[in-house]
Amino acid sequence: MPKMKTRRAAAKRFVKMKNGAYARRKAFTSHLLSCKSVKRKRKLRQETVVSSANIKAVRRMVPFKCK
Repeated sequence: MPKMKTRRAAAKRFVKMKNGAYARRKAFTSHLLSCKSVKRKRKLRQETVVSSANIKAVRRMVPFKCK
């Protein structure tokens, strides 16, 4: 059986937290910021937890410890 490989792009995007969940950055922060409110931009700067619907896919992409 071949070795399991980590998807390097995913390893750079996700961080495993102490409780076993994965943290990720939020989208919609790169352009068109003038029409977004200050409150919305501030909330987008914070990291969030990967949803339970996607956690299985993230674990498959990053089978080993990341960051």
